[in-house]
Amino acid sequence: MSVAVVTGASSGLGRVIARALLGAGWQVALAGRREELLAEAAQATDTESWPDEAALAVPADVTSAASVAALFGAVRDRWGRLDLLVNNAGLFGPAAQADEIDLADWQRVVDTNLTGVFLCAQHAVRMMKAQDPQGGRIINNGSISAHTPRPNSIAYTATKHAVTGLTKSLSLDGRPYGIACGQIDIGNAETELTRRFAQGVLQANGSMMAEPVFDSKHVADAVLYMASLPLDANVQFLTITATTMPFIGRG
Repeated sequence: MSVAVVTGASSGLGRVIARALLGAGWQVALAGRREELLAEAAQATDTESWPDEAALAVPADVTSAASVAALFGAVRDRWGRLDLLVNNAGLFGPAAQADEIDLADWQRVVDTNLTGVFLCAQHAVRMMKAQDPQGGRIINNGSISAHTPRPNSIAYTATKHAVTGLTKSLSLDGRPYGIACGQIDIGNAETELTRRFAQGVLQANGSMMAEPVFDSKHVADAVLYMASLPLDANVQFLTITATTMPFIGRG
């Protein structure tokens, strides 16, 4: 039995990833702020089946230390161990120039995209160190913006660059304990948030251009591959994008 936690699992990529893990036979704790959507995401369908007890929907806010502690406490109580954390929860924040962003909006992005990732990783590492057999895997959702920013994305871009540093540190510090940490950087996977890309997205030269998207199922497949490796092998960084999106050469 392999146990996973997926944050931001009530919608978007988190939902797709969590359901893919369930379909592959994992026990999965789906974490997110929207309880009704979480419960729906945990339910099997006619085409996707898993035992009811395989899914645990846990309402959680990754910006709250107490809420994160309760999430991992629920996982420990239910299954007694943790083999995989997918740090997926995140938000884009205000699309604005640096001088136009309120400190509260900046802090909200940092709290979610960086501190939330740290809090979840902290609890995952504690469980993975203490359990027998020791070890596990953490996969952080970086972003194309962990490499190259979009216009007016300073808060999001700064936090995603920071996630890369967090990934590297976790990977290094986890070595003695059999804890592998990698990062998946995703560009234009189709979700509720990226459907608007077909209507046009602001480019670095000031123009508006429609951008392609790709089926988010391929992101889930990539995560499944990363998660399937033995702990003596690790995908450190994996970048998956729509083939013709303006990433290579962006700016």
